[in-house]
Order: sequence, then structure tokens, then C-alpha cells
Amino acid sequence: MLGPPETPATPSQRWLARLSFALAALAVVIVAVFAGLKSFAMLAVALAGAVVAIAAAYFFLSRRGMWRWLSLAVLVLAPIAVIVAYAFASLLLVAIVSAAVWLLAGVTARSALAGGDQADWRMPERPALPPASRPYLIMNPRSGGGKVEKFDLKRKAEDMGAEVFLMSGPEQVDVAEVARQAIAGGADLLGVAGGDGTQALVADIAAEHGLPFIVISAGTRNHFALDLGLDREDPSACLDALSDGVELAVDLGRINGQVFVNNASFGAYAEVVETPSYRDDKLNTTLNLLPDLLQGHRGARLCARADNAEIMGPQALLVANNPYGTGDIAGLSRRARLDRGVLGVVGVKVHSARQAVGLLRGTRGGGLRALITTQIEITADAPQIPVGVDGEAIMMSTPVTCTVSPGVLRVWVPRNRPGVPAPKPVVNWARLRQLASFRKQPDARPPLEAVPG
Repeated sequence: MLGPPETPATPSQRWLARLSFALAALAVVIVAVFAGLKSFAMLAVALAGAVVAIAAAYFFLSRRGMWRWLSLAVLVLAPIAVIVAYAFASLLLVAIVSAAVWLLAGVTARSALAGGDQADWRMPERPALPPASRPYLIMNPRSGGGKVEKFDLKRKAEDMGAEVFLMSGPEQVDVAEVARQAIAGGADLLGVAGGDGTQALVADIAAEHGLPFIVISAGTRNHFALDLGLDREDPSACLDALSDGVELAVDLGRINGQVFVNNASFGAYAEVVETPSYRDDKLNTTLNLLPDLLQGHRGARLCARADNAEIMGPQALLVANNPYGTGDIAGLSRRARLDRGVLGVVGVKVHSARQAVGLLRGTRGGGLRALITTQIEITADAPQIPVGVDGEAIMMSTPVTCTVSPGVLRVWVPRNRPGVPAPKPVVNWARLRQLASFRKQPDARPPLEAVPG
């Protein structure tokens, strides 16, 4: 699968690229002029401090007892030692100024690479028509610490003509069945005020029947709402989609047939979340389990295969409904678009402090793999494995297959909403040099391979 070619470069992009190289050279000159030969020693000190800190962080996570706390002490002291060394060499101010110039060079480089047609990262909108005559909203009053009651969502929705179902009872509610019964009763729009797991269940029913769907950001984290550009601070603003909305065609991920709107995680995270003690004591449970997970003494050995790519033995694997920001293994970044029709896959494998330091090299460091695909199969040396699906831990039989259903969900969002910020471009030095060159260059490069590495 190939990505789109780049748009023609503008004069401002070219001058920003040249400015970034000029600033990078200035940062080097500042150190060379004011530090002289000592600059080489200080650079070595800084690099050594970074390596020691990363190795200490790995040992803190992968060991128990005395070794863990000694590693924590080293992790805290390493950057302090670097600062002290620079201060004794009377180079602390020089280092700060040089670092500030490097930071400015990075900002101008990203600005140069971020040019082009911004419409490419904005999801296309179309009119939300015809208007819904019988909207049906499912609300979880316990979700998000009681946001349904706090923002008076039930009354506001009913004032706009919606029928509201409150998941108020102590018994487990089959929200998918509630949605099906609503459609049988004539509902022509479905919506959810609750967590992403509940959103996914009802979104699946809406997509199955071709009905519009609205997301009300009343969950705890609201990752799906965030990537739709909705207001997470005021869930009631999401109700404006009923009166003045636009429609987005959104993809849905599927894992062994079950829908997910954000991601499915395998390995370390899923093993930790699946542990019964996790909900009551997240930090201690995580710290107690990580040593065995990182050293391979716990959890199944995974293998992920997609197209012609293979990720063998990752300790953590994230499969996202459309890719997150570059190299995001935690799924905490943003997805600028939810309609690319692809899955973003990131796998990490770190069995030693040396491999942890190697992650500094990014996706080419061996320990971190990223790819884009439409289908991926995860196998394991166990008949069942825990999987975190939109943050909820469930056991699944292997092999596990993840696919994407492009554009099947009609999401209505308010016309006026916070929106999604432009994604930060990856600093591509080859492209940056091309932009900075005074020679006449082609304005577009060949399409990128979708599966790197």
C-alpha cells in the first residue's frame, strides 16, 4: 500500500528549512567558540548521562528489591550529575543556550515539513441529513465520575427530542441489545454517553443498520471523542450534533469480529490490566508484574504477521484503528484522521538494558517496529491470551485477527467543535535537505512505503 505524494513545496517552506540548518550550525558554533576542546568531553558526558538514565529506567522496571531502588537512585542522579559536571566546567549557560538554539532549529524544521495542503489531514465533512426524528441515546451515569448527572445530560438531550436510556441499575446491561430494541422501536439515530468500550458496542449496531451515531464525551479518558475533535471538557456540547451537525465517515477496527474504536493491546499492558488486583492498586500491580513480563517469565510469546512483515516475540503490541502519532506504543497520542482505512501497528521488544538504550534510535533500532496494514494476525504459544480492547481486558482464543472496516460508521459531530490539531510531522532529514537546497528540485517525492523497515 502506498501513501500519497507530497504536495509542492512553497518558498516559505524552503526558507524555513534553510533557517533550521542555519540554527543547527549556530548551536554547534556556540559550543565550539565558548567551550573549545572541552565541548567534546561535555558532549560525551551528556550522552553517557542519557545512556545511564535509560539503562537505569529499564532496571527499575525489570528488577525487584534492592536492585530496583538502586536503579531509581541512579535514574534520578544521572541528569543531576550531568548538570553538575557542566556547572563545574563553567559550561552550563553555554549548554542551555545551545540547547535552546537546537530546539528552535527543530521547531523551524517541523514548520518547514508541515507545509502543504492542510485539508489532507482533516476528515471530509458532509451534511448531517436527513435530520433525526427519533434519536435514542444510551447514558451511563457512573461513567467519568458521574458526568451524566454533573452536566445534566439526560434533561438536555430530552429537551432536544431524544429518548434516553439510563444504565442506572446494579445489574449488567447488554447495551448492544438495548440498541437493537431501540432500532426495532423506530430509532433513527443512536448515541452513547459513556466509555469507549460502550461506544464501540453501540457503534457496531449503528454501522450494521446504517444509522448515524453521536459520541458524547462522558467517559473517563474519551480517546475516541478526542480524535473526533469533540469537546471533552463539556460533554453537553456534543449534543449540538443533533441540531447543527456534520457527518464524518469513520472506520471501525475489528478483533476476532468484535468492534473497537481505539485500539487493541497485547502483551505487557493486557497482562497487567487482566490481573484482578489492577483496579484497586494500579501502580503496585504494574511494578510487581513488569519484571516477569520484561524478562519473559510471564505471558505468552507473541508473533504478529501482516502482509510481508513479521514482529516476533514483542513484549507489547498495539493495534490501532488508524495510526497514532509516530512510534506511540501506549496509544496516548492523537489520530488526526479516522478514515484512512488502515490499522496502525507498533510492537516493542526489550530484553536488556542495551536494547532499551537502542530504542533511542527510533523505529530502526530493532526493539521498536511500526507498520501500517489492513489486516494482522497475532499468534501465541498459548490457546488463550489477554487482550485490552479499548481499555477493557478480555481473554481471546488464538490466533487473533485484527481487521479494519473502512468508513462504515456515520458519526454526527457538532459543526462548531474544538477540532483536531495538525499532526506533528516526522523530521525527515532527506526531505529537509531537499527543501533547503538552492538547486532546482522536484517538488514532490515518490510515495512512501506503508510498511517501513
